[in-house]
Formats: sequence, structure tokens, C-alpha cells
Amino acid sequence: MMIRTTLFALFLASAAAAQETPPPTPAIPAPVAEAPRPVGPRVTLQTGAGKITIELDKAAAPITSANFLSYVDQKRFDGTSFYRAMKIPADTPFGLIQAGVRGRSDKVLPPIAHEPTSKTGLSHIDGAVSMARGAVGSAQGDFFIIVGNLSSLDASAKDPGYAVFGHVVEGMDVVLKIINSPTSPTAGEGAMKGQMIAAPLPIMAAKRAK
Repeated sequence: MMIRTTLFALFLASAAAAQETPPPTPAIPAPVAEAPRPVGPRVTLQTGAGKITIELDKAAAPITSANFLSYVDQKRFDGTSFYRAMKIPADTPFGLIQAGVRGRSDKVLPPIAHEPTSKTGLSHIDGAVSMARGAVGSAQGDFFIIVGNLSSLDASAKDPGYAVFGHVVEGMDVVLKIINSPTSPTAGEGAMKGQMIAAPLPIMAAKRAK
């Protein structure tokens, strides 16, 4: 009888010990590294104020990037200029500078479809490069570079916004020189009056960076 009692006690002790032993921790699989999102290529603008290098985001904005490269590869930006400097408020380096072909018949290509920031995931932050346009789908060969944060130009439920397609990787000091260029108090129409650079800064050459 004593042997049976002892064996029963040992069984209870083993069962209790088993309940107290935590289950083995399951192996956590190693995180799978995401492949970096392809960007590029880079484009260098040689301007009258110095060099600006832009990295395009072909993965996020393929249509707009391809359009910009068409102007570069066909040398359509060569001989154009940065002609607009908008500052908000007017006495601070916060706003944008604008450049491009300005509708010149010997430079302009057909308009492209709009790629809103709500689809690309890009934003009008410091150094962003975006397309100038009138109506949606009318962008051609004019672009602007952001100084500061102008995310108000991003797409929203009420406004399609503008199409960011790259960002400045070198030469923001040149961008700041251009935005501080003297402007004409009378040149420009509508909201652009007073924002036109009195002596536009030439773009001597635009080419893919090696």
C-alpha cells in the first residue's frame, strides 16, 4: 500500500513540475530584407549660379521621370533658364524656384498624364522636384524645386496637386542662391506677378550624371 501511495505522490509531483515548465519558445523567423526601391538616374543642371544634381524616382513616378529625361536627352533644357523665384513670405528663403522651356515651340514636347502624390507617395518637401502645369494633364517642360516644406502642394481630396518626381541630392546651396535672386516687381501675371527673376539664371546644359 505504501509503495502505491509513494508512486502516486511521485506521479503528482511530476505532473505539477510539467505544468510549471513553460512551453518552448517558438523560433522567430529572420526578417526578410526588402529590396531597396530603385531610383535614379541622376541629372545634372549646369546653371549660371552653379551645379544642381537631381535624382529622379522612376519607380514612384515613371511617366514624369521619363518625360524629364526626354528633355534632358534631347538637350531641350539647354539654353533655358530658372526664371521664377517665389518666397513665402517674400523676405525669407522658403518657397520654390521654377525653370523650363516656357512653351517654346522649338523645345516643348506633348503634355503628359498627371501622377499625383497620393499615388506616388512623394511629397513637396525641401529639395523636392515637381512639374509645373496649368490644368491637370498639361505638364510639359517646366519644373520647380522646393525650398522648405510645401506639402500644401501635395494632392488632397479637393485638389490633385502637383507631380513630384525627384529630389536634389547636390546643390541646394545653388537653389538658395537662385531663390534669393532679385525679382521684377511688375513682371509676371496673376499670382506670379513679382516672382519673375529680373535676370533669369541660364541653364547652360542638362545631362545625365555619370
